[in-house]
Amino acid sequence: MESTDPEPGQRPPDSRIFQLPQRRRLILCLLFVLATLALYNPVTRAPFLNFDDSVYVTDNLQVRAGLTWNTVVWAFHTSETSNWHPVTWLSHALDCQVFGLHPAGPHTINILLHAANVALLFLILESATGMAWRSLAVAALFALHPINVESVAWIAERKNVLSMFFFLLALAAYGWYARRPGLGRYLAVTLAFTLGLMTKPQVITFPFALLLLDYWPLGRIGQRLGQRFGQSLAPPEGIKSEQPHATASGPPFWKLVCEKLPWFALSAVSAVITMKVQANATWVKLPLSVHLGNAAISYVKYLGKAFWPLKLAPIYPYPQLAIRIPAAALSALALIAVSILAVIFRRRRPLFVGWFWFLGTLIPMIGLVQVGVQSMADRYAYIPLLGIFVIVCWGAADLIQRWHIPTVLSAFCAAAMLLTLGFALHRQVGFWTGNVTLWNHTLQITGPNYTAEDNLATALLVEGKDQEAFPHLLRALSLRPDDPAANLNIANYERLHGHYRAALEGFAKVLQITGISSFVITARLDSGYTHIALKQYDSAKQDFEAALLVQPGNPDAYRSLGLLAQRAGDIAQAAQDYQRTVALEPTPVAYLLLAQALEIQGQTEAARAAQSQAARISRDLSADIATVKQLLTI
Repeated sequence: MESTDPEPGQRPPDSRIFQLPQRRRLILCLLFVLATLALYNPVTRAPFLNFDDSVYVTDNLQVRAGLTWNTVVWAFHTSETSNWHPVTWLSHALDCQVFGLHPAGPHTINILLHAANVALLFLILESATGMAWRSLAVAALFALHPINVESVAWIAERKNVLSMFFFLLALAAYGWYARRPGLGRYLAVTLAFTLGLMTKPQVITFPFALLLLDYWPLGRIGQRLGQRFGQSLAPPEGIKSEQPHATASGPPFWKLVCEKLPWFALSAVSAVITMKVQANATWVKLPLSVHLGNAAISYVKYLGKAFWPLKLAPIYPYPQLAIRIPAAALSALALIAVSILAVIFRRRRPLFVGWFWFLGTLIPMIGLVQVGVQSMADRYAYIPLLGIFVIVCWGAADLIQRWHIPTVLSAFCAAAMLLTLGFALHRQVGFWTGNVTLWNHTLQITGPNYTAEDNLATALLVEGKDQEAFPHLLRALSLRPDDPAANLNIANYERLHGHYRAALEGFAKVLQITGISSFVITARLDSGYTHIALKQYDSAKQDFEAALLVQPGNPDAYRSLGLLAQRAGDIAQAAQDYQRTVALEPTPVAYLLLAQALEIQGQTEAARAAQSQAARISRDLSADIATVKQLLTI
């Protein structure tokens, strides 16, 4: 029986899909944006997540300072969070510059970036393939799939949606370059790719992805080209062309590889920087065999979540791998089998490209190199699942044509599927609207999870539910006795309940088991507060000074040192410490403390200026004055 497959680089001759007029493209993009904004709107009322959002925003003094020159310099030099992503830091700093510490602002920016990614994805696919409705379906799956909620609803994952934005811009620029190669267009691709790497190194596979796109849909790899990027392969339905399609020889494969050598070099540089900044990370190290087995299983799990997006969580802990050897072996065999089939049926280019896009773009995040404590993460699928979406949409459309399924029936099925995804998305978004809700949900679906136990306890403590929080703290500690977060939380629980000796022992243990700066600083500060409660002022001073050695610009340490100096009668030193506090964190309480010290020194005008500044920025001046009076009673 004669094959009905289209020739390489061509679409099916009976295709009823063609490129849309510019106006319709813009209307569809606008609808995408509006639908995304509507479905993700509940996220704008969510708080900062008590998992990484503090490191990236709320407790990060450089970011909170806004978009200053010092912040720019710091962003390009810091390896905080064991990553080098200066563009991400600058993005968060710009948020603070514009929105302050109100989470609605950065949440909205994340949603807008996701909406822009959806629109860009549609435009790129539609322009490259000339198949509008298939491209529209891929973009709709990307917009509505619940697995992407983590990337959008988590402020700390700005790096994910922003790097995807630059990644798509680089793809669009590459299509522009492929249509008519030139230095300016090449540099445009390079700039977008570089910005993506400086946002999150997940885009490191960009040059490999381009080779797949050269195969399909660009058709640049050693074949007769039926299409150049941005041109339809055939005239719209109903219009017959009297001329045969123009064809041109594609460049040899080695030339396409050489063309991308500078981009491969950028990827190599990014990989070296990433490995260097992560070299001192203190994650629990696991054997290579565990990583390999987990990688194979995770690939299959990502596929499962693509087709059945339930039981999604912000962190999946490493399970016991001893009983997973059969699962890892079967998963690896399944991946190899599908890859062989994709190669055998490589003339079905969307299948070949989609499958190896999924496999290849997921390699940096599949866990072969350990980053963090998770076995996998939903956010890692943000780019890779595009390949699966292409396979599904192109495959479904081909089956509809081959089996002559009525248009009304196929449209109904597509609408039902998208509506179902929309409901699933709405449900998943609801889990991200509060810390207690999110971590309760995480524990329900992941089982024993010390990170979730820690974060749920912290959220309950913030709400004043100490008795509910304590069992979760104990469970977190039992799951991982050397977890600094669990030990720190239990020590603070003891401090808040007046068990000061137990609290000091807990803070000392934190300092013994971790060198992570955020934990060290918090343990030192809280230990200092505990010593003050015990009236051990010299020990408290030592703790605050030790905190400043780790973070020289910590405003809480300077404020506490000022209070100790004022208590000792050294008003000049107290005023100096309060001045540093105000410079680092200009809060109403800090200004009131400074005003009070200046008043004692007889600097009346300066004291009044500080009081006026406190009144100007305070939301509740009487409450701030009460806080100052309480602080001065140490």
